[in-house]
Amino acid sequence: MTLSYVALGSNLDNPRRRVAAALEELAQLPGTRCLANSACYRSKAVGPGNQPDYINAVAALETNRPALQLLRLLQGIEDRHGRQHRQRWGARTLDLDILLYGNEVIDHPDLQVPHPRIRQRAFVLQPLFELAPGLSLPCGATVAALLARCPRRGLRKLAGTNSSMAGVQ
Repeated sequence: MTLSYVALGSNLDNPRRRVAAALEELAQLPGTRCLANSACYRSKAVGPGNQPDYINAVAALETNRPALQLLRLLQGIEDRHGRQHRQRWGARTLDLDILLYGNEVIDHPDLQVPHPRIRQRAFVLQPLFELAPGLSLPCGATVAALLARCPRRGLRKLAGTNSSMAGVQ
């Protein structure tokens, strides 16, 4: 089993509900167990045009699926939520990204792990830190150190959302 961290984000069609539904669907993936999820956070959109704010969270999964197979399963969840790949960093109903897959470094045309923009995204680092404050990336950088240097850009935790923890690190 491999411990993997997955980022969730949505800014269309009731994003809070979409993220909650996706968390439930992650728990149902074959060969995978959802160990924990962070609270939800609201963040300003990063991308073109005037987009609605995002709702973001991170889930910790234990999986026996290879990384590329896990990616395909996540893409299936995105597809069921009406995800359309029209514009890079455009608005979306649901976005699921593998942030970390064990301690592996993966450089494949379809998947890069650690996620290539993890260092610049407080909306990923804050919920990841919530789940695993002592976590280090394969390069040795700690999530805590990366978060301390990352601008928050209006990131805020949503009231009424709590992390669900089952012991992760």
